[in-house]
Amino acid sequence: MTDPDSLRSERIYIDGQWREGADSIAVRDLADGGEFARVAAAGSEQAEDALAAAADAQAALRETTPVQRAGWLEAIADELESRADEFTDSIVREAGKPVSSARGAPTNAARRFRLAAGEARDLARTYGEYREGATPGHEDWTAIVRPEPIGTVLCIAPYNYPLQTTVLQIAPALAAGNAVVVKPSSKTPATAALLTDVVVSAADLPDGAFNFVPGQSREIGDTLAGDDRVDTVAMTGSSGAGKHVASESGITNLVMELGGNAPALIFPDADLSDAAGACATGSFKLSGQRCSAVSRVIAHESVHDDLVERLAATMDSWVAGDLFDESTNFGPLIDESHAEEVAGLVDAAVEDGADLVVGGERDGAFHEPTLLANVPQDADIIHREQFGPVAAVTTFETEEEAIELANDDELALDASVFTTDHDRAMRIAERVDAGSVRLNGAPSHGLGDVPFGGNDASGINREGIHAAIEQMIRKKSIVL
Repeated sequence: MTDPDSLRSERIYIDGQWREGADSIAVRDLADGGEFARVAAAGSEQAEDALAAAADAQAALRETTPVQRAGWLEAIADELESRADEFTDSIVREAGKPVSSARGAPTNAARRFRLAAGEARDLARTYGEYREGATPGHEDWTAIVRPEPIGTVLCIAPYNYPLQTTVLQIAPALAAGNAVVVKPSSKTPATAALLTDVVVSAADLPDGAFNFVPGQSREIGDTLAGDDRVDTVAMTGSSGAGKHVASESGITNLVMELGGNAPALIFPDADLSDAAGACATGSFKLSGQRCSAVSRVIAHESVHDDLVERLAATMDSWVAGDLFDESTNFGPLIDESHAEEVAGLVDAAVEDGADLVVGGERDGAFHEPTLLANVPQDADIIHREQFGPVAAVTTFETEEEAIELANDDELALDASVFTTDHDRAMRIAERVDAGSVRLNGAPSHGLGDVPFGGNDASGINREGIHAAIEQMIRKKSIVL
């Protein structure tokens, strides 16, 4: 149990000043129990103040140079790495991520800031253009197409990666010269508060250029998303939340990575040992709380039993325990309510005829890594984002059936294809409806050097450092 005297207390940051909130958010300690932190919660008036501050800061930000902004980003990266232990502790406690994997988050985040610094230096060359007239009557036209900051970027961050995903939003925004308003998940606001302290300590930003407004979405979400002063909404979250934000945002640029229900298609010629290992990692890493998680394993009927046997053999490698123990690599879900939802999907699948091979038990917020076999194709767990540690294996007979099953879902973020036939791999990858398809490996979005994002209800536009900057600038044509 966390010592009350060591309870972290975090404030709001608006217009260059730390402020108290209208209320506070109690952050659970998923490692030791009790509370880990109390984070100030902004009300609608403070959300308005943050938007006004961001709008006022835009004039000063437009005067900054790409070299200056690159310097900010590199200084932030250095400061972040110097405080890596603080971030690791925060991520373990509020997100429930084992220390063995949480420790890599600060380094990952710092690398994203440095990638953004490189993009900032190349803004004019990479994003600008020189054009000449190519139509009758305009032969003597020449034009410079200049990239400009879009204005204010609202960053709505999720709970599962409270550092890396937030950085993937704010680093491109700052690189492009925009003002930033960060709204973290109310389940994991402490890490974002620490990141805010790093940003404003390391970089000499104009007042109002960076604002941190934690709070309950029902209190400030619509105030932020529906304001005309927001020029881009960068959001990672559920499809339902994304649809709501889109309905509120009006004429605003949207960069959204939303829900996922990634299929892994396993063909008879696949290396089943590699496929089983990749699917296990894809399903159980971070207890399945990843939009890129392998949520459904679609295996050819001839290899189903062999694949299930190989998956079952990997289950003991997922070790639960003290989150600060180096041998632990499997932790709880974010809260008991979510664990109940996952358990309900598992129970329903078994009632529909699926075989419970391993796991299936829940204790509070903890849900065992679970393997289901012979899952009916129409089971709910095959067609809904579970966001939990369940590998649900169903079967197909033909290539066409596999594609139809993979595409029979409104979520289309990621997919995997396992086969040793190059032509088949490319053919399936082209036909599967997904923003990203990984061949012979579990879905992964990496550091952001490759664009990623969803189709259909899984999002709009693409993320990644370069891809996000493209959505956070506007272009001005100056005809000479």
